[in-house]
Amino acid sequence: MRILRPAPLAALSVSVLAASLIASGPAHAAPAPLQDLTGTTVQRTLFGMHVFNLQDGVWPTVPVGSIRLWDNQTTWSAVETAQDQFSWTKLDAAVATARANGVNDILMVLAGTPAWATDNPAAGGTAGVLPGAAGMPRTLADWDDWVRQVATRYKGQITAYQPWNEANLTTFSTGTPEQMAELTKRAYDIIKSIDPSAIVVAPSTGTRLGGPFKKFYPAYLAAMKTRNWPVDVWAAHTYPHSLGTPADRATLAQAWIAMLATAGAPDLPLWDTENNFGLAGPGLANPDQDITDGRAATWTARTYLDALRLGISRVYWYAWGPENDLLGIQMNTGSPAAVAYSTLQDWIVGTAFEGCVGSVKVTCTFAKDRATSKIVWTEAGRSVVKTKGWNQVCYLDGSCKPITGKKIKVSAPVLLKK
Repeated sequence: MRILRPAPLAALSVSVLAASLIASGPAHAAPAPLQDLTGTTVQRTLFGMHVFNLQDGVWPTVPVGSIRLWDNQTTWSAVETAQDQFSWTKLDAAVATARANGVNDILMVLAGTPAWATDNPAAGGTAGVLPGAAGMPRTLADWDDWVRQVATRYKGQITAYQPWNEANLTTFSTGTPEQMAELTKRAYDIIKSIDPSAIVVAPSTGTRLGGPFKKFYPAYLAAMKTRNWPVDVWAAHTYPHSLGTPADRATLAQAWIAMLATAGAPDLPLWDTENNFGLAGPGLANPDQDITDGRAATWTARTYLDALRLGISRVYWYAWGPENDLLGIQMNTGSPAAVAYSTLQDWIVGTAFEGCVGSVKVTCTFAKDRATSKIVWTEAGRSVVKTKGWNQVCYLDGSCKPITGKKIKVSAPVLLKK
């Protein structure tokens, strides 16, 4: 169910990927609407996070730029427990916790049809989804009222809304592409009428399962086109297969971007609204793996560095919290991933991203206050980096040391400073 083993990121052709993924698409598909982030200032919002038990006051010990509300008891099914009966306590608390900790950029997922409103009471019941929650609303008026209630209550507090989570997977949605496009359109119109500054993010599409991805997403984009593209941001989840690497993840991201290009979708910001590594599947050949060695820090940093290269302006890590067997890389106080997540922010937030070069040995350049720095790593193995003109090298554990020789060997991302 995984797409072809990736070539180096810089060598991949998104038009070729589009042709390989969409049988009906032309082999000469136009280049993807890749957002070129070169020359832009790296925002802290790039570093998004899911926080387990945020609704109970839990907050990370690392800097966070943006929050996505999912698995926080804040879905439609958790809030509107009976028609016109709302339990706002958990959602109020989640929003208040984020804002109290200085994060005002909050993305809420509107998904999860309540049992009383669903067209499929048996849909859901796995992966934390309440029974019936994967079904579509029997009556669109119920959906409209839900969206209106949330947008009105949280105007000026919740800054972005996403109609659905992984809309192409039956675990989370049994709706058709047409139905999902209609929910998106209705949510967009209602939210904009109440809070014009709010951002409407497209339902995320899972990319690791090639069949559901190819079957659902082009049809969803076609349905969105007939509705004049009612969305402000495109979203995907680029989890690779359980044994996959950052290069596999990049391949999936480029396949998603290629589908947007083939569909003629407007050139909007790209967000990866959920990401980690090592999650079990697809199939028995891909058991879960615990990534506890140096890869935990390296792959966490690579997730965000590759995002800049791909034109993805936001990635929400899944998730901050206690040890969780579902997740390959653990993100909690003092973990290698958490240290790398924080260190990379120290390196690049507030700098101007000046682009990356290389496919095996990659060098990305950043500038701030007339000073230039470079982050260098290798896609695989180790490589020699000449250090002439550079005075200091810094590592993902937060340490730095003077450069004394003419070259160093690099594998994981390092920062070179003058």
